[in-house]
Amino acid sequence: MPTRRTARAVVNVDLPGPQISRHLYGHFAEHLGRCIYGGFYVGPDSDIPNEAGIRLDVVEALRALNIPNLRWPGGCFADEYHWKDGIGPKDERPTMINTNWGDVEENNHFGTHEFMALCELLGAEPYVNGNVGSGTVREMSEWVEYLTRDGDNPMVRLRRANGREAPWRVPFWGIGNEAWGCGGNMRAEHYADLARRYATYCRDQAGNKLYRIAAGAHDRDYAWTEALMKALNPLGCTNRPRGYYQGISLHYYTLAGPWHAKGSATDFTEDDYYRTLAAARAMDEILAGHSRVMDCYDSGAQVGLVVDEWGTWWDVEPGTNPGFLFQQNTLRDALVASVTFDIFHQHARRVVMANIAQTVNVLQAMLLTEGNQLVRTPTYHVFEMNKGHQDAHNLSVHLSTEGTSRAYGEGELRGELETLSVSASVKDGDLLVSLTNLDAGEPVTVNFDLRGGVVADLTGRILTAAAIDGHNRPGEPDAVVPASFDGFTVADREAGAFGVGLTVELPPHSFVTLAGRVG
Repeated sequence: MPTRRTARAVVNVDLPGPQISRHLYGHFAEHLGRCIYGGFYVGPDSDIPNEAGIRLDVVEALRALNIPNLRWPGGCFADEYHWKDGIGPKDERPTMINTNWGDVEENNHFGTHEFMALCELLGAEPYVNGNVGSGTVREMSEWVEYLTRDGDNPMVRLRRANGREAPWRVPFWGIGNEAWGCGGNMRAEHYADLARRYATYCRDQAGNKLYRIAAGAHDRDYAWTEALMKALNPLGCTNRPRGYYQGISLHYYTLAGPWHAKGSATDFTEDDYYRTLAAARAMDEILAGHSRVMDCYDSGAQVGLVVDEWGTWWDVEPGTNPGFLFQQNTLRDALVASVTFDIFHQHARRVVMANIAQTVNVLQAMLLTEGNQLVRTPTYHVFEMNKGHQDAHNLSVHLSTEGTSRAYGEGELRGELETLSVSASVKDGDLLVSLTNLDAGEPVTVNFDLRGGVVADLTGRILTAAAIDGHNRPGEPDAVVPASFDGFTVADREAGAFGVGLTVELPPHSFVTLAGRVG
């Protein structure tokens, strides 16, 4: 019989904390592999149902997640992308070679107008990533004008000539991508000066207020973040940071091993599983480190931290183009997502946006397509089950987890993983509690003390599988899907007590949400 582990959690439901921005549930679409072509875009002549070439089953699936924003066109691709190549009649658009991802021909049939049409169909706010690595200040400034300016100027006339009269609303703008690497191999101080310069000429137009995002660090490069913060505010200065850019990005990918041997998405050991989840939990330490640096220069958290690339990264599926980064998506990936969201919620004061990499057919995707078939991955279901947290207020969860850790590996590879993760939020009287049991083989009992209110009408859902490598695929699209969950009880309280006792029995390797009303 498995060992029953027990934890205690205290939540004050009447003390809401920072708002969990819906933009933490954002997405990323790069011209990479089959993310755009065959994923989002199949062309107007395709037999797959589409609107002006945009694949409608993908749109329908993502709308069900309340998708808040979409980042495009990259990624590394962004710093080789020249936006004027992707406007006007398709048969007149020049082709290029996508040297970053597979050396394939890019025909530019999916460009600015197609991306904006996609965002309109999705009901998502656009996040456009500009070209700093190989572009110019003028090129990016004119892109802002083309998209968002009204009145009369050369870019407005060009947009109108291409069929769009009114300007769009485009709030989010990335000032390059990974400037420390594929975006130019720059030094932090040099890039910080460039970011200030580019941001100066990316102006608010026609009531469209820009949220400019400087290309930030990867992993634990706190010095890069400090250089960008110094460019906004001297150390110890109590004035508001200068508003050249309003956010700084961060990229962190979850791997089970070294970069050169990431491992299989589906063929992995239990130790690989635990190493992966330990790497995912490291996001907490990384966010705390960058936040501490930012707090030194911006104690009021006016500048947001934007995790605009995150997720798992495995070796590509056998037989696929190595440059296309196509990987399967198992329950392990879903639990990486659930734990990561708990961490984002805890850092909601500073972390204002995040974008999983990537939405369709690339890395930790929401959706996999094969011809006219579409598969929702286990990670997709975590996004759907968690969507009640969007724009809700985080509730602090005080956990006592003694006895809920798991040792794994041997010798120098030995580690220890805390296997229980919980977050909670409230919005307009709606309570949502998310719980993850990372233990591959043992259940855990969580005894909640929900204080400060009366909780009613609780319902539960669970995402799990027979094995930790469970996944969905064409022909078997529903192997890992949410189900109703009744493994919880509400305890009686003494007369006059104000609060609720709640006991939840979490099965091994499972993600559970409980939704109810707070009064």
